[in-house]
Amino acid sequence: MLNQPELIHRLKNGDPSVFTDIVTQWQNMVYNTALSIVQNETDAEDITQDVFIEVYEKAEQFRGDALLSTWIYRITINKALDLQRKKKRQKNGGLLQKIFAVKEEDEPVDFDHPGVQLDNKEKAGMLFKALKKLPENQQAAFTLHKMEGLTYQEMAEVMEISLSAAEGLMVRAKAGLKKTLEHYYSTRD
Repeated sequence: MLNQPELIHRLKNGDPSVFTDIVTQWQNMVYNTALSIVQNETDAEDITQDVFIEVYEKAEQFRGDALLSTWIYRITINKALDLQRKKKRQKNGGLLQKIFAVKEEDEPVDFDHPGVQLDNKEKAGMLFKALKKLPENQQAAFTLHKMEGLTYQEMAEVMEISLSAAEGLMVRAKAGLKKTLEHYYSTRD
């Protein structure tokens, strides 16, 4: 495996074999991250393609002041949140859409996340539904830290925030999830 400076140099020079290696190495990470946020397999696949198109097209803009994986995570999070915002705007627009729209909390969580065991699918569905109710930055923080396993420092670098801000986002995300999920578990008794 190439070291990062050599990898970046060859990517910037348009070496297709290096780009193939990058896609192979990070496509699962990109897909899983996008899926955790948009919660739709087709959208996650589209985002994955868009991320690697952007990596290829904007390779010369990569400054190298962060790891390549950090840059790829950042692009992924931004594209996933952009799509989520776009869908929210479409859902909220127009009188007919408002009259006939299905409320988000009524929509079933219907996708298979690679990290979820079959016997935990219902619990995971409730977690993903609760995750959608969090503010975007908390969704991103929770996804990066708990689902992708990034450290607080890595999460802070991807989100371009301070370490203490990253820790604060996680505290608020956990509190928000706890509040939402307490309601779910109290109604199941």
